[in-house]
Amino acid sequence: MKIALMDSGIGLLAAAAAVRRLRPDAELVLSSDPGSMPWGPRTPEDLTALALDVARAAAAQRPDALIIACNTASVHALPTIRAELEPALPVIGTVPAIKPAAAGGGSVAIWATPATTGSPYQRGLIAEFGGTAEVTEVPCPGLADAVEHGDEAAIDRAVAAAAALTPPDVRAVVLGCTHYELVATRIRDAVQRPGRPPLALHASAGAVAAQALRRIGAEPTPTAAPSGALTVLRAGHVAALPDAALTYVEGRILAAGAPVR
Repeated sequence: MKIALMDSGIGLLAAAAAVRRLRPDAELVLSSDPGSMPWGPRTPEDLTALALDVARAAAAQRPDALIIACNTASVHALPTIRAELEPALPVIGTVPAIKPAAAGGGSVAIWATPATTGSPYQRGLIAEFGGTAEVTEVPCPGLADAVEHGDEAAIDRAVAAAAALTPPDVRAVVLGCTHYELVATRIRDAVQRPGRPPLALHASAGAVAAQALRRIGAEPTPTAAPSGALTVLRAGHVAALPDAALTYVEGRILAAGAPVR
């Protein structure tokens, strides 16, 4: 069994690690194009063309399923990628976890890139799934880039700036960019207020990993030893995991116990 994941950069690590936890024996293909980052400010047409190239590179490895582990690419390029690759290759997109976050009502914040914040797509999800929750959209300029490069100081600055825009009574935060899942603990620490109930963070990695397995009829076997090979593609060329990836738990999970090719 082989699962491919695609993103502009290392935001795909969270979903890839989730797949590894569920199926340690699965071969993984990580396809990205960090030289074209960031995708958010690009036109939908340009972004779709870039995402399609990354998807094609992944599909050339003949996986059983492809996860678009990027919110922005899922918004703009998912229909085009599906039109080209399905039904031969199941394609799974990533959607911010607004519905489960809003289910309990109260104050909810969605942290997302500036390009996604306030977009018709995100506003539509809020209207459809926000229910009675008071939803605040929080732009996080520079956070995805800081995570991509493992820039600790820049991550701290971007997280602090977004936390300052987050309502003090917030009970849940939706991580609306896959890069943010790599620094979830730092986000929780920055937003959690003294005397408030524990903050709930809602991410997408686990859900998309489980959906990929469902689409191909595979059952989770989380107790197996890691054995699946790992193939890393950058702009379509085989490469090593970038050094920045190994600064995150998810990157170290992928690097440990599985051959890299």
